Amino acid sequence: MDIPHDPARPTRRGVIAAGTLTALAAAVSATALGRRPAAASSPAGAPPRSGAGGAARPEAAYWFPDSVPHGQPDEGVVWRSLLDYRPQDDPDLPYNTATVPLAERRTPVGPHPGAPAGGARVQSLVSFAPTSGNPSQGEWGTRSSSVEGGGGRRAGGSSARYYALTHWSYLEELVFWGGSASEGLILAPNAPVVDAAHRNGVPVLGTVFLPPTAYGGDLRWTRDLVRRDDATGRYPVADKLVEVARVCGFDGWFINAETSGGDTALADAVRGFLRHMRAASALRVCWYDAMTTSGTIAWQNRLNDANEPFFHDAGTPVAHTMFLNFDWTADGLADSAARATRLDRDPHELWAGVDVEARGYGTPVDWDALFAADPAGVTSIGFYRPEWTHTSTPESAPPGEFHRRDDRFWTGPSGDPSAPAPSARWPGVSAHVADRCAAVVAPFGTVFNTGHGLRYAVEGRIVSDRAWHHLGVQDVLPPRRWVRRGDGTSATVDFDFDTPFHGGNSLLCAGITAAPAEIDLYPVRSVIAAGTDTVVELVHDGDAGTTVELAVAWADPARPGEAPPYAYLTAPVEPIPGTSWSRSTFPLPGGPGRTLRALGVRLRSNSEGEGTRWRLGRLRLAPRAQQPPGRPRAPRIEAAHTDADGSATLRVRWCAAGSARHYEVAQATPDGPVLLGATASTAHYLTGVRRYPGERAARLEINAVGDDYRRSAPAVLRYTW
Repeated sequence: MDIPHDPARPTRRGVIAAGTLTALAAAVSATALGRRPAAASSPAGAPPRSGAGGAARPEAAYWFPDSVPHGQPDEGVVWRSLLDYRPQDDPDLPYNTATVPLAERRTPVGPHPGAPAGGARVQSLVSFAPTSGNPSQGEWGTRSSSVEGGGGRRAGGSSARYYALTHWSYLEELVFWGGSASEGLILAPNAPVVDAAHRNGVPVLGTVFLPPTAYGGDLRWTRDLVRRDDATGRYPVADKLVEVARVCGFDGWFINAETSGGDTALADAVRGFLRHMRAASALRVCWYDAMTTSGTIAWQNRLNDANEPFFHDAGTPVAHTMFLNFDWTADGLADSAARATRLDRDPHELWAGVDVEARGYGTPVDWDALFAADPAGVTSIGFYRPEWTHTSTPESAPPGEFHRRDDRFWTGPSGDPSAPAPSARWPGVSAHVADRCAAVVAPFGTVFNTGHGLRYAVEGRIVSDRAWHHLGVQDVLPPRRWVRRGDGTSATVDFDFDTPFHGGNSLLCAGITAAPAEIDLYPVRSVIAAGTDTVVELVHDGDAGTTVELAVAWADPARPGEAPPYAYLTAPVEPIPGTSWSRSTFPLPGGPGRTLRALGVRLRSNSEGEGTRWRLGRLRLAPRAQQPPGRPRAPRIEAAHTDADGSATLRVRWCAAGSARHYEVAQATPDGPVLLGATASTAHYLTGVRRYPGERAARLEINAVGDDYRRSAPAVLRYTW
């Protein structure tokens, strides 16, 4: 079903001037994006503070290159100089450090012939939160006696409202978008976003934003950024940008210079700065089409003589990619691609900017200019603010409504990437861009966690009724949502936020009939050696009369658009005591050269009526005797504060456990464990630690969760009241 959009909703870019990109963010970052509550200002170089004393909430970092604005910052904003930053003095750094390495990706055989491998890619510029006041470790809302979910009921709290993007398979890289003249110009991504992206093989760039003078820009900040040390020949701010990316664990920087008043000398200094960054590190650098070689700000909307030296200069690559401004034409893109080819550069290193902030998939786009001449695409695509799918979702809507809009954006009107509608006004990204996904190899597990929810479950039991978001615990999700085959293609697949098995949601398949419905889940590249006793375990819950078969493929499809050559396995259904869930375990025959290539399920109903429902709570691919991860080591409380309601706020840290994918922190209570938070980091900010009658100390338990969702024994930490 097509979801209505508001064609009159203005973009920030349109409010200021057609053709500009970042002036919009500068114009509204201090108003429409909001402010965090009042807090004391800190000296330059110090981390942001909120809350009480050393137990303040850690927040994502932002800086000016060197000099800060005149006057005083607004309440809740901290002005800091990047040149003054010392990682060893930053108490927030452990909470802002991503821990998930960048996963290897592969390109499976395409779901249709129209999106060839090696073609156009996608960059997304996403504003997840305001520049200031952005929590380092997600948010866990206030506890309530009952939280309502789907079916038209209220979402149960704003903490579940987040741009929990899940279609990573179409992204080549993500830009953590933000910055403003009134807060800070350099924005480092927070750890949960980086961890989720890396788990899916997607690099993340921070933002360096030099705003137009009309919106607070000051040319001294551009000069600060590119100032060179005559004695060493180095660029001090560039070296600091490299250091920040290294210690925080992200992958590069999006450089956006839009402050007018420059000259040729300044443009030359900017090029030197870019060359230095590339030579000094392996970081990715993306340049935005604004400044020209004369130092003026003039958006070219193409690659030409005026901006080429920032991309490629004197026979040498400078920026890795360039984001072309939005007013491109078919001829301009063709000329840009030809120029890139003459430079021996891949034309897909150019992002053709598409502003979707205000209209999302109602945005007019000249898809023919991009793909008519070549299905591989003349250039790649750069989306500005695709989180429209989140911001346009009504406040009262449950999380599933956001995901329906996001699916429409990425997979088009059919909701099936194997059935594209290329002639549609918005065909969906999957109609033109080949998916690339993280390699799935044993041991692997997923509970289909999207990284936000209305409650949190562990092994089939609800352990928190707090609405929450934290992308760092998001799973690698099925990349093609949803490819359905067989006679039962009327069956639907959605995320179910009412009944999670583990984390915040499960998968719900509805409308299952007597006609078999085959649903693709994961492309796989896992060698199943003889003697490993490797199994696939499904944890599921369905209406009576639903038959479940595991679909396994040992070879790839012969050509794009064909189904994997599945074989179908059955297994007994074993109830899981104390829950409504059951387990089916499917042994996989191993042997020399035996590589599992794809996993799916085939469902049918033996009941009469309109169709049955079936939930999938966990999928595990692992040796049957796989060991859980080790127990987290050396847990400690860094700082604590008692809130007005008598509960405690804690900064907690520990040392990593081997083979852990994330950690879950719970408080032991007379009624059982209550989850306080989950994170991929080894540091977490906990709120709502309660004192129970007769309790002298709160018992906190930290469990490591492995790649296949086996859980460690807990590390125990006590907080004395």
